[in-house]
Amino acid sequence: MIENLIDGPLWYFSLAVFVIGVVWRLGSIIFASRKQDLSVARGAAGPAAVKTVFSRFVPHKEIASQITVPIVAGYMFHLGLFALLFFAAPHVAFLEENLLGFGWTPMPHWAFIIASQLAFLGLIMLWVRRMVNPVSRLISTWDDHVAAILTFVVMLTGCFALLEGSTGLRLLHRFSVELWLIYFPFSALMHTFTFIPSRAFTGAWFGRRGIDA
Repeated sequence: MIENLIDGPLWYFSLAVFVIGVVWRLGSIIFASRKQDLSVARGAAGPAAVKTVFSRFVPHKEIASQITVPIVAGYMFHLGLFALLFFAAPHVAFLEENLLGFGWTPMPHWAFIIASQLAFLGLIMLWVRRMVNPVSRLISTWDDHVAAILTFVVMLTGCFALLEGSTGLRLLHRFSVELWLIYFPFSALMHTFTFIPSRAFTGAWFGRRGIDA
């Protein structure tokens, strides 16, 4: 009964909430009404938007030494998680069989081990810094902590699910993923889709005013 629920209705419900929620959130940002900018343009907004999207991947040299830990940990976590999501053998097989109808060559086992260690270590470092750094702790909300803990649980249960002989562990991982999908559109996790439009808008705004930022 529980297995049928998790593998069936709950999976489709969580996927629908994720897709509809993400599209709705992005649409509300893209099509939001804005006041007409009446200022005189002093530069080109388009090139500045593109430049800002890519330049923000590297911190400004003036502050780089002060944020080394979050930068390194952030890249460890995000790149490791990306590799796990799209190149771990079980995920490639799942995407091919259930969503896309085609697959690609998964990463070898040794690469999976490295990616998972990087993702776990990066996430833990980011969360610990959020707790101990006075500024990060002050600006953090309960949503930041829930998103981090839920993502950690998804990754941890995913490692447990590699014990393919245990149906219970597989269901636990899938259930945690479904909770993650439902929570995703309404949380800080949406930065996965909004960070590029946000950077582009900021770059365009400054670029139109002739500010190199």
